[in-house]
Amino acid sequence: MLKKRIFVIHTGGTISMQEDKQSGAVKPTDKNPLVSFDHLFDEVATIVSAEPFHLPSPHITPKEMLELKNLIEQTLQKKPFDGVVITHGTDTLEETAYFLDLTLTTDVPVVVTGAMRSSNEIGADGLYNLISSVRVAACSEAKGKGVMVVLNDEIHSADNVTKTHTSNISTFQSPQYGPIGIITKRKVLFHHEPAIRRKIPVAAVDKRVALIKAYAGMDSYLLSALKELHYDGVVIEALGQGNLPPAAVSAVKELINEKIPVVLVSRCFNGIVQDIYGYEGGGKQLKELGVIFSNGLNGQKARLKLLIALGSEQASINLEALFES
Repeated sequence: MLKKRIFVIHTGGTISMQEDKQSGAVKPTDKNPLVSFDHLFDEVATIVSAEPFHLPSPHITPKEMLELKNLIEQTLQKKPFDGVVITHGTDTLEETAYFLDLTLTTDVPVVVTGAMRSSNEIGADGLYNLISSVRVAACSEAKGKGVMVVLNDEIHSADNVTKTHTSNISTFQSPQYGPIGIITKRKVLFHHEPAIRRKIPVAAVDKRVALIKAYAGMDSYLLSALKELHYDGVVIEALGQGNLPPAAVSAVKELINEKIPVVLVSRCFNGIVQDIYGYEGGGKQLKELGVIFSNGLNGQKARLKLLIALGSEQASINLEALFES
């Protein structure tokens, strides 16, 4: 039986860092410690590695995400690979995974993984997560399931997964839906998969899109400033099912009148926004004003979706239909 060929892309993050025993600081080293373990995959797959950049995940921007997208597609065009694995810092891991899920056109399995403990800490989880991710990427059942996130023996879809704890190794969870599969010592097991996969052809990621969380007593000043600062769009993490304090509504009207799209998500951990309440600032009023309601995405992912859509190669995208799917 021929071994699977897996393209592994290292981008930095805790999974490639070490702890300084004197200061206690976790930081990058001169050499990525994961690269020296490629031989451990000999029984599972043939590994070809690349390291386009070495950045902690707070340093990663949509430009690096687009670079990864282009690297994957260009590599797959030149050479056949059975899967792709990306190692990444966990702070923005879900955003890179979701960006790739929206923009990659390949059916080859793509897995993003990371670590909560650096390579020289007791209980380091990076190498184990990397091995698990290679197993998933090499699994024939993983084909066509979109970009996946693999950590802690669980497989999550990119659109649902989010980081839920600052330090626990089981931090990545999928609210409402749970993981789409698990990894055992002998098998990779899938029990469901995303029903809808919409791709957006991306040309550039140079638009300015803000993300703002609503709060009790919120006024209009911050939202109004976005117009003066020439932002191209805004995502608001609204209260409950999609409501805002009444003092913020005038700014929402201003933005919509200026043709600046306003996308609404909920700041709640579970559920979706709906146009239910008819009072001032309620979801029904916001919907009638032209606010775009998102179907279950969190704020950071909705922001990426809007950013990609505004910079898309597609001449005209119906943003309302895009966010409802």
